[in-house]
Amino acid sequence: MIATASNLIGEDRALSLIDSVIKQSEAEGVFVSLSNNSESLSRFSENQISQNISRTKFNLNITSYFGKKSASSSTTELDADAIASTLRRSEELARIAPEDPEWVPLLEPQNYEQRTPAFDETTANLSPLERGKIVQRVCILSGKAGVDGSGTLSTEASLIAIGNSKGLRACNQGTEADFSFTARIDDGSSWGNRTAWAINSLPIETLTEQLIEKAISSRQPREVSPGKYPVILDAAAFGDLLSWVIWNLDARAADEGRSFMSSTDEKGKPAGNRLGEAMFSPLIQVQRNPAHPLLQSGTFFGDGLSNNYLEIIKDGATKTLSYSRYWALQKSQEQTGAMYPFVMSGTEQSLAELIAQTERAILVSRAWYVQYVNPRTLEVTGMTRDGTFWIEDGQISYPIKNFRFNQSIPEMLRDVDAISTVQRFGSSVVPGVRVKAFNFSSITDSV
Repeated sequence: MIATASNLIGEDRALSLIDSVIKQSEAEGVFVSLSNNSESLSRFSENQISQNISRTKFNLNITSYFGKKSASSSTTELDADAIASTLRRSEELARIAPEDPEWVPLLEPQNYEQRTPAFDETTANLSPLERGKIVQRVCILSGKAGVDGSGTLSTEASLIAIGNSKGLRACNQGTEADFSFTARIDDGSSWGNRTAWAINSLPIETLTEQLIEKAISSRQPREVSPGKYPVILDAAAFGDLLSWVIWNLDARAADEGRSFMSSTDEKGKPAGNRLGEAMFSPLIQVQRNPAHPLLQSGTFFGDGLSNNYLEIIKDGATKTLSYSRYWALQKSQEQTGAMYPFVMSGTEQSLAELIAQTERAILVSRAWYVQYVNPRTLEVTGMTRDGTFWIEDGQISYPIKNFRFNQSIPEMLRDVDAISTVQRFGSSVVPGVRVKAFNFSSITDSV
C-alpha cells in the first residue's frame, strides 16, 4: 500500500468504495471516480504572515449509462446511504437524458506505466507551525533588505481512483509543494515561483534572495521605444507562452480549420492538419513526460486514459496532436488523452550564461495577463512585469519600463536560437530561451 497523509482515505478503501458502487449499479454501464485532497496554504504580505488555511476535500462522482444516454451525480459524503442515493440519482437522470451524439463506449482495462508517483510524507504532513517557520525566514530576509515581500507557500497530498463496470481500476497518490514570492521596493518589483513534489526540494531561501536582488535592481527603469527586439525569456515567462501552443494542439480543432495547426486548400477551406511540418526551431523538443524526475506524477487521466510518455514536438515538428476518444474513433487514430504534464528539453547552461553570450536583447522575467488576439494564428497579447531589463554586451545593463506585446507564438518558437537549464512551474518543466525577434507594441505602466 502506498504511503498516505493521515487524513486521506487510502488506496484500499478508495478502490473498495468504487467496487461497492459498481456492484450496486443497475445501469447498463457505470464509471466511478473518487478524489480526496488535503490542501494547506500560508499566505504572507508586507513581510508578515496573513493567512493559514487547511482543508480536506472528498468527492465521489458516478456516471451511469443506458445505451447512448448517460448522466452524472456526485457527493462529498462518505457514508453508505449518501453514496447509494447518489448512484440512484445518476441512474434516474440517465434514463431520461437525450442520447449523446458523440457517445463512446466505456474503456476496457488499460495498461498503465509500472511506476509509483512520488509521495513525500514530510510534504503530506507538514504542520501549520512548520509552514509558518519557513514563511518567517522569507519575511526576515525581505525585511532586512528593505523590500515588501508577499506570496504563498502551499502543500497538497492527493488521491484519485477510478473504476468502471468493464473492469477498469486504477489509483494514484501524490504530493506537491508550491512557493510563490513577490518583492517590491519603490518602483521596482520581482516575482518568482517554483513547484516540487517534496517541500524540501523547493529552493525557497535561494529564490527569495535572488528575487530581492532583482527587485532592487529593477528600480528607476528607463524607457525604450516599442518595436521588435531579441529577447531572453526567463523560464517562468517562457513556460506561460509555450503552454498556449500545447493547449492548442487539439486534433479536432486542427481538422476543422480552427487552429494554427490547420491546413487549408487553395479555396481556404479546411484540408487536414500540419502534423509533421517543421514549424519551429529544431531546438524545440517537447514531451508529455509524467515520469520526469521533477514531476513523477500520475499514471492515468481522470477519464481513465493512460498518462504515459509521448513525443509532442521533436526537432521543431509537431509529432502528436491531442485526440479525444470520440475524435480518434472518427479519424481512425490512437486516442492520446491530454498533453500534460509537458516537458521541454533544456541544456546544461544557466540563464546567466545565456545572457553572457548575448550582444543585445531584452530580458523578460514574467509574461502577465496573456490573452488571445487571433486563435487561428495563435497570436497573443500580454505584458511584461516584475523585472524587465536591457542586455548589452553580455551583461544586464539597466532596468527598462514594461511593454505590452503582440506576438505569434508559433513565430516565437521558430525564432528560438538558444536554451538554458529547466525548472518546474506547476505541472510543466521548461527552460529559459533566447528568441531572435519578439514584438513589443507599446509601453505600459505595470510595475
